Amino acid sequence: MELRVRDGRAVLAGNDESGEREVDPHSLPLGADLAEALHEWAKVADAVVRTETPKDGVASALVARRGKQLAGRIAAVMNAQVHYTDPVSGELVSVDAPEEPAPQKVHIAVEETEPEPTPWGTGLTVSFITAAIVAVTVVSLSLGLGETSRWLALVANVLVVGGLAPSVWLGRKVPVWRWVAYGVVTGVLVAWLVLILTLL
Repeated sequence: MELRVRDGRAVLAGNDESGEREVDPHSLPLGADLAEALHEWAKVADAVVRTETPKDGVASALVARRGKQLAGRIAAVMNAQVHYTDPVSGELVSVDAPEEPAPQKVHIAVEETEPEPTPWGTGLTVSFITAAIVAVTVVSLSLGLGETSRWLALVANVLVVGGLAPSVWLGRKVPVWRWVAYGVVTGVLVAWLVLILTLL
């Protein structure tokens, strides 16, 4: 198979029973992208041949290099040797199909790690401090607003707990923040218990 440029179009020439035959790249199973790239390259090559007088210019070198790349892609797709005729110099170059690399075995070492122990001492300390802060805050807020209106204190409690609930719900499974979440829940429950006792 030979890659050529014919009247600004890329053609692939090959021999069959009737002799040599040139075909459009779109008629072969090369893929639309490769066929379009071949035709674009052929248009540029045709323009360079018509306009560039010295055959060793930069544009000529770029056309030759791009042609070899495209011939290599054809050889890879067709899994066959492709001859490439440089449209500028007329030189015939052979491009072999790339050899398939042998599959490499990848060994992944998996280290077995023991889960870290739960830090009960530190975690419960954080929970206790958080619970104390939340309980004192909610009781102070409720008693201060309760002097004005008990309904206002009730609405404030619902708003505070409603504002904390999404954060507590998200933090309940995070290793560090779960202790804070436990403290918030405990503090709110203790505060409500204290408020109920003050009503009696």
